[in-house]
Amino acid sequence: MIASTALGLGGIGVLSAFRESPEQVKTGFKLKYAPHLGMFKESAGEDPIDQLNFMADIGFTAFEDNGMKGRPQHLQEKMAATMAKRGISMGVFVAHTISWDKPNLANGDASLREKFLAEIKESIEVAKRVNATWMTVVPGHVDLRLRKEFQTAHMVESLKRASALLEPYGLIMVLEPLNFRDHPGLFLTDSPQAYEVCKTVDSPSCKILFDIYHQQIQEGNLIPNIDACWDEIAYFQVGDNPGRNEPTTGEINYRNVFKHINSKGFEGIVGMEHGNSKKGKEGEQAVIEAYKSSDAF
Repeated sequence: MIASTALGLGGIGVLSAFRESPEQVKTGFKLKYAPHLGMFKESAGEDPIDQLNFMADIGFTAFEDNGMKGRPQHLQEKMAATMAKRGISMGVFVAHTISWDKPNLANGDASLREKFLAEIKESIEVAKRVNATWMTVVPGHVDLRLRKEFQTAHMVESLKRASALLEPYGLIMVLEPLNFRDHPGLFLTDSPQAYEVCKTVDSPSCKILFDIYHQQIQEGNLIPNIDACWDEIAYFQVGDNPGRNEPTTGEINYRNVFKHINSKGFEGIVGMEHGNSKKGKEGEQAVIEAYKSSDAF
């Protein structure tokens, strides 16, 4: 999808102010990299609409927003209209309340399962409102009193029931394994584990969010693991390690990783779920340059 050339007045203003040289022009990225709100606020200002226009002006053709579900409905609608006008695809938002320190989907508690399913129903309405396809699901903390196999079975049952809600709308929940260092104690940590769960759920509405930052810490061996999970991956997120900032600031060779997933025909979204390594407009320009460099394969 190519961003529209019709620029909003706010977008023209912030882009003109941001430019430091005639060489700074709209970038034609090979993949759909998706910034988030706040990533370019020093250049675009605090207003979400101005930030979306700035992203489109630069050449980003996707956007993700973990907090979209919690935004006022009128703002969701305004953001959706702006994305539609500017040719920006909506990426993930978080679909449910994540249990960071207590078991929920892994322990089989019927009341917690029903709460999760009710939140999935709410997220369906948000997805329709903002033209989203994907929503993030994190199954929560381990239950130390249950064997892993029982926990997996409980989680699979919840995900099967959620998939039945999502399938009629063509929506996809993407399961995100998270690393042990940043999120100790969570049940879903590894890509092979997520692959097994998705194969067991066996639904087009239950796939993997392969966050390259998390999996570099958790398991490494990135490209072979991506290949092994390929038919269940629906979404990527990125961040370099260490630091969880933009590509080129850590140890991951993102140019090779991006080249690989592009060569396999990936047409989905690559979420920029990371911080900026430097502050201010200089840091925001560094993010743009990092993606231009990593996309130059």
